[in-house]
Amino acid sequence: MKESDQYHKWVEWSEEDHTYIGKCPDLITGIHGDDPVRLYSELCEVVEDVIRHFEAKERPLPSPRIRPMQEVA
Repeated sequence: MKESDQYHKWVEWSEEDHTYIGKCPDLITGIHGDDPVRLYSELCEVVEDVIRHFEAKERPLPSPRIRPMQEVA
């Protein structure tokens, strides 16, 4: 598993901004674009870049906190 796989990433439509927003809240605030498929690919690249930056600076990566689903009682 790649280091970036532990971080939850998603793309959603923003009615307010009239564009798609790609999110990975554990590492970045987000990016935007018109094509959701291309945006997800770009989001994955940005996350990889952030991880390389942390590694180059010898800083520990933040623990992943955002999960796609939580248990429902």
